[in-house]
Order: sequence, then C-alpha cells, then structure tokens
Amino acid sequence: MARQKNRKNLKIADVISETAGEGWLYSDIVKDHFFHPINLLLKDPKSGEFDAEGQIGSEACGDVMRMWIKVNPKTEKIKKLKWRTFGCGSAIATTSIFSVIVTEKGGMKIEDALKVRPQDIMKRLGGLPARKVHCSVLADKAFRKTINNYFRKIGQHQRIITEGERVIDKKLNITDKDIEEAVLEGAKTINDLQKRLKVGIGDPATLLEIEQLLRFYKKKYYGSEK
Repeated sequence: MARQKNRKNLKIADVISETAGEGWLYSDIVKDHFFHPINLLLKDPKSGEFDAEGQIGSEACGDVMRMWIKVNPKTEKIKKLKWRTFGCGSAIATTSIFSVIVTEKGGMKIEDALKVRPQDIMKRLGGLPARKVHCSVLADKAFRKTINNYFRKIGQHQRIITEGERVIDKKLNITDKDIEEAVLEGAKTINDLQKRLKVGIGDPATLLEIEQLLRFYKKKYYGSEK
C-alpha cells in the first residue's frame, strides 16, 4: 500500500530523481524564476561596468556561481546585481529571487543585504524541497564573496567577512578560504595569489604559511604541488 502511494506521488511530482527514488514539487514562484530568471547576465560585462565581482565553486568540481554588483558609494545601496550560474533549477531560482530582494525599492544597503539569509530566500519562493535547501546558500555565499571583493577594492579591509575562517593575513583580512578559492579559480603560484588577493604584500611574515597552503590545495584538487 505504501509503495503504491509513493508511486502515485512520484507521478505528480515536477521532478523525479531516479537515484533518490523520490519526487520533488516546486512552487509556482520557483518555476517562474527558473524559466524566467531575473538579472541573469549571460555575457561577461564590460570593464568598469560593475564595482566588484565574485565567484564561488569551480567548473572542475561542480556548480559555479558568478555575481557582479554596482554600489552607490554615498548610500552603500546595491544599485544593480547580476549573476550567472552553472547549476540546477533551484540554484537558478534562488539566485534570481535573491537579486530581486537586494535591489528592489531602490536597493538594500550593504549591511542590510548581508543580513538576508537562506530562510528569507526560501520564504519568498514559497519553499523548496528538502533536498534542494542547500541551493539557497549558493546566492548567499556568492554575494558575501562579491562584497568582500568590493571591500578590498575600496580599501576597507576591516569590513571583510571572515566568519568561521582562519585569518592568514591580518592586515588585509585574507583567510585560508580565500586562498583555497583562488587555487580553485586557477592560481598556481605566489604571484598568482598576490595578483588576486595582494596577500603577503602588507605582511611578508605570512608568506611561508601561504606557500604551504598553496601546495596543500594544489595537491588536494589537482594531485600535484607543482
């Protein structure tokens, strides 16, 4: 009896997972943002069009999320947010609605936009299947990465968010996570890291630890320290 009920539920599901053996139902809002994503940027922007960009993930390892922001320097409101992702429908929908949340009504201030949580995103979408809740975190992580890059660009290193990460360069607030992500994005040498992060330039004493982390992450993801 239970098996027949499960099969019936699978038939009315929007998506059926062959491996998990279950069906997922999506709200009409999720479907709308998946089929008609808002603020999606399919081509790379022109130089200087945005104030900062950020990327999480790696094409070699799975989902990739890129994000670009334009900020009003006087009010610190998010004037524009564009994004692009190689991910599932839930990742597309959650990022689409997140871009709406932080730019609607003239745009949120940075400090308020950083308070938007995955739960807020899911509420605006009318919920997500339990197995897809993790997708709501992608937009949040990409936004924080982009904001951190904005803080670096304007020289406000003290505002960089380092929650749950080990700070390597205390003068620039650069963490082990920043170095890991740089390696995933293609950094292979200390010079590559310094071009991306300026790491070690303000505090040369950190270079030894940075070199060790660089070797560790290269071996972890590419099987070689070279």
